[in-house]
Amino acid sequence: MEITYNLKPASERRTEQFEPEGNVGFGSLRTDHMFLMDYSDGEWRDPRIVPYGPFEMAPGAMALHYGQSIFEGAKAFMHEDGEIYTFRINKNAERMNCSADIVCIPNINEQMQMDAINALIDVDRLWFPMQEGACLYIRPFIFATEDRLSVSPSSRYTFCVVLSPSGAYYAAGVNKGIRLLISKTFHRAVSGGTGASKAAGNYAASLRAGKAAAQFGASQVLYLDSTNQQLEEAGAMNHFHILKDGTVIIPTFTDTILKSITSQSIMELGELLGCEVRQETVMLDKFIADIESGEIIEAGGFGTAAVVSAVGSYIFEDGRIVTVGNGEVGEHVQRIYKLYTDIQKGHTQGPAGWVKRVERLAK
Repeated sequence: MEITYNLKPASERRTEQFEPEGNVGFGSLRTDHMFLMDYSDGEWRDPRIVPYGPFEMAPGAMALHYGQSIFEGAKAFMHEDGEIYTFRINKNAERMNCSADIVCIPNINEQMQMDAINALIDVDRLWFPMQEGACLYIRPFIFATEDRLSVSPSSRYTFCVVLSPSGAYYAAGVNKGIRLLISKTFHRAVSGGTGASKAAGNYAASLRAGKAAAQFGASQVLYLDSTNQQLEEAGAMNHFHILKDGTVIIPTFTDTILKSITSQSIMELGELLGCEVRQETVMLDKFIADIESGEIIEAGGFGTAAVVSAVGSYIFEDGRIVTVGNGEVGEHVQRIYKLYTDIQKGHTQGPAGWVKRVERLAK
């Protein structure tokens, strides 16, 4: 793929490494440029890096009316050698195409996706924030641009990648458990739908449930399946729990659960973690009984943004509260978080190919 570089004038670009005075937060900032590529006449074309700015889009663009839009989320980190390394973006590229299949968007070659991400990071590498726990958050997305109001797949799309210089999701580390609302009212997905994709509409549909959770003093909803019998996802994360023998249990992936790259990675790290990590169908009644008996000692969610979020308690819609262990962040969660983030930052050697250096190509 030959990328065209239409960059800001040197006088308008960042010229020194970004050294923020305080925590930059997560997801709010943007770098100087973005990557764009368009789909028309049956092929992806015109890959380019341009200044970050607004899109010009027809009011009838199909993404605006029928929600044909998908996205990914990944991270890149600066290692001690001063170079920037991406973390498993091949898995994001693979999942992007899975999402595309579900909502009838044309696939993009995985290597092209990775080349786009690497080229953009290379151009804007001075935007990496120099502070503990920082990253460049990577947001690739695709949306339908054809100006048409009939309901069918679009014939035109835009693929875009933007970067967000971000601080640690938990500035003080993973030291406090959150509360989840176990809801039998709200459901994230049903079989045969878009639950296994990162479709934009899935996240719009979650907002109402999130507002309801807040009324119960909860951070998010622990979604159940449509029969209200099985555990599925924890907000925008894969749920997990840990047994008293240290075994990590993640609900089995179905077409209503997004395959979290963090979850998949944790399953591959079982040997390094020194414990068994497996998937199984998790029934609500047994899950609650096992918490109350002490068989389950820790629980939480896996996801790109936070990596690991510990759950201290669950609350039902009738006000009943179930506390996991002593309600605090347990040693297993802390160990998982440390190993995972140490691999991302280059402090610990992970499996081959998980971290890859961003080549210096731009002038």
